[in-house]
Amino acid sequence: MPSSLISVEVKVPDTPVSHAQRKPEPASPRGKSGVNASKEEQSAVRTFLLSRGNSAGADRGFHWLMVLCALSIFGIVGLIAFELVLRSQLSWHQFGFKFFYQAFVDPDTHQPLFWDPVNARFSALPFIYGTLVSSFLALLMAVPLAVGLAIFLTEMCPVWLRSPLAFLTELLAAIPSVIYGLWAVFVLVPLLRTHVNPLLVAGLGWTGMFNGDNPTGLGFLSAGVILAIMILPIISSLTREVMTAVPHSQREAVLALGATRWEMIRMGVLRNARIGIVGSVILGLGRALGETMAVAMVIGATPEIHRSLLANGSSMATVIANEYAEAVGDMHLSALTEIGLALFVMTIVVNALARLLIWMVTKGAPVQAA
Repeated sequence: MPSSLISVEVKVPDTPVSHAQRKPEPASPRGKSGVNASKEEQSAVRTFLLSRGNSAGADRGFHWLMVLCALSIFGIVGLIAFELVLRSQLSWHQFGFKFFYQAFVDPDTHQPLFWDPVNARFSALPFIYGTLVSSFLALLMAVPLAVGLAIFLTEMCPVWLRSPLAFLTELLAAIPSVIYGLWAVFVLVPLLRTHVNPLLVAGLGWTGMFNGDNPTGLGFLSAGVILAIMILPIISSLTREVMTAVPHSQREAVLALGATRWEMIRMGVLRNARIGIVGSVILGLGRALGETMAVAMVIGATPEIHRSLLANGSSMATVIANEYAEAVGDMHLSALTEIGLALFVMTIVVNALARLLIWMVTKGAPVQAA
């Protein structure tokens, strides 16, 4: 069948719309107030900046004030070193470097004599020995506990327990050293004297390091234990900071290979954080080297060298605290000051090395919440 196409044209009339019929939407009153407030604030700031005039002089003054604050630290350290060197000149000229390793001989007993203020014969050897022995004993006891605590807080601790445990650990660092000393005198020393020392003498007395001829309970071991408690929060908090800086991708990569949690911690965390952990240990050593009051109350204050860890001794910091106010002469004062100078240099070197090692691990690491 033939089909036909029919075209239809329809004209639609135009309906004009006047602009008067279009009503603008009302503006939000909050927006108006925000814009007006912003303009008022900007105008107030601009008014202040225009009214103050040229501030180049004030800016330069502020810059040099901050530079002076930074340089004052170097000035303080330099003044301390200068004063120690100046007041130890008499001892330096008298003994030289032999002051740190020589030993005199008692003419009556023919025994080594290290510290004789009456005859002005001084040697720092027993105090260096006591400082090193007590500090390394403290590290031997504190490092395993501190690293284990840091691993637990970082990798294994429940969320609800993490903050209270970290707070209690750091609270130990806020306790004054005299409180530690009092606790050691009334609690720790009697405990060691009654229960621990007899066991050490019976089991390890054959080594010569645990002779039972000291009935007081004071000595190197007591000083090492109290120092271990005092440096525990320092090593633990810094180790936790270093372990937190290890990227989580290291942990995930080790776990993806089928490692257990211990293997992940050992290979993925501890291996990458080992330099920083060593730095935290050295920083704890710096704290132990300079500790005074708590050690002075439990070490025994005897300027002698003994192989036994249960014997009385003394340290560089404790001999200064015990004898400086009662020195019998200028040479005695100079010898004590020289010990202070040696301790000052030792702590600066140890702390600088520790900070360097920690910085090598944590540089560029993002700040993470504990």
